[in-house]
Amino acid sequence: MSSGLAGLLSTYGYFAVLLFIGVESLGVPLPGETMLITAAIYAGATHRLAIEGVIAAAIAGAIIGDNIGFGIGWWGGFRLLKRYGRYVRLDEPKLKVGRYIFMLHGGKVVFFGRFVSILRAYAAFLAGTNRMHWRRFLAFNAAGGIVWATLYGAAAYVLGTQIVRLSAMADIAFGVLGGIILIAGILLIRRFEKRLEAAAEEALPGPLED
Repeated sequence: MSSGLAGLLSTYGYFAVLLFIGVESLGVPLPGETMLITAAIYAGATHRLAIEGVIAAAIAGAIIGDNIGFGIGWWGGFRLLKRYGRYVRLDEPKLKVGRYIFMLHGGKVVFFGRFVSILRAYAAFLAGTNRMHWRRFLAFNAAGGIVWATLYGAAAYVLGTQIVRLSAMADIAFGVLGGIILIAGILLIRRFEKRLEAAAEEALPGPLED
């Protein structure tokens, strides 16, 4: 258990959990998952925090942070890509493919992204950038946050410091799996690029709207 994070927990309690996880969800590299695990272990060891409160704070941080990230992507991300994307080979047909993919599979990205460190920070931003419907985003975002916080928080509370090793193994496993899926997705998109562009154009005819 990190002494620095434990010190923050002893001073700020549940707010520290909410803040770390919320800020991480905005794309800022704070150790949100580590804070959740530390808080749960701290609760089990000292009983100065209730595990229910730790989990609730983690869920609230995940939902609030992700919704702010979604808003940043919605209001700023798409406009930046539309204006400057051509400089990195992201022209409108490719942007349309991204939006089309989120139409079909955005829920999966948002839900399972909560369990993968890189996606945990950027899935909400990508969902907003690709104009995923907010209510659908909120449903999958809340479900992912609830499952993630409950599983990791309860496991850390019950298992204590043993969860640190298990969490590291889970992060590696999810990271490898996420990397494989990402690479496979990129290869499939490249292989079927023209077909995807045609399908995206059929589903989203005309120029993309802000």
